[in-house]
Amino acid sequence: MRTLVALAFLCLPLLAHADCKERFTEWAHTLQPGRAVDADNAACKVWPANPAQTLAVLPLPQKGGTTDETVYDVEVLVADSKTGAVIAHSYEPSAITSDAIGLQSIALDTAPWRLTPQELAFGVRKSFQNSSRVNPFADTTLSLYVIDERKLRRVLSNLTTRQSTGDWDGNCAGQFSDTSRAISVGPAGRGGYAMLLVSEKTVDTTHTVAGEQCASKDKAARRASFTMEYDGSHYGVPSGLSDDQ
Repeated sequence: MRTLVALAFLCLPLLAHADCKERFTEWAHTLQPGRAVDADNAACKVWPANPAQTLAVLPLPQKGGTTDETVYDVEVLVADSKTGAVIAHSYEPSAITSDAIGLQSIALDTAPWRLTPQELAFGVRKSFQNSSRVNPFADTTLSLYVIDERKLRRVLSNLTTRQSTGDWDGNCAGQFSDTSRAISVGPAGRGGYAMLLVSEKTVDTTHTVAGEQCASKDKAARRASFTMEYDGSHYGVPSGLSDDQ
């Protein structure tokens, strides 16, 4: 009996996850009547910090897109986990452009982003990648949201947390670079909001032909760190570290 109870308990998150996916169309109809959802790229998740609430991101393709480009409006929302009723949301027109650099995935980040004693944020990560073999490119961005009454307020916008680039001959010789940024919540700063601490690491790799082999060599990692402070409405992202997507 205990085994059966334990198995049932373990299945609860899976059931909740399946249920929230089934609400994509319902949420879109409520917030943007007549709009279709790209369910393959939509995301939802019960908020571990508050299981009574479910988080979701709905990419809504604009009409008139081509096979080479799709522009998405986006609804980010918090809903009642039991009833599906929308508690708060943010509508972001033309938030994503998927073209030569295509949208790969959208994921919810529910790390404990405690920005003030009263405000807990959640994150949305968007990943993009191109299809070029000789000039590969991929990146992932992070945005943070807090609930502000019936609205969601974006307090961090599209900070690039991972970026990989390359330029090679398609066989061996070439250069590659990978940059990753880890973000942590720091001490209280301006207005009582926590500072966001960013640790950056970049590794450059060179591939060269050595006889019949392809040799690779990593340069010494370059590291940097910086702090982002809340300015009363959002966290300012340093120039060059925010994706326009």
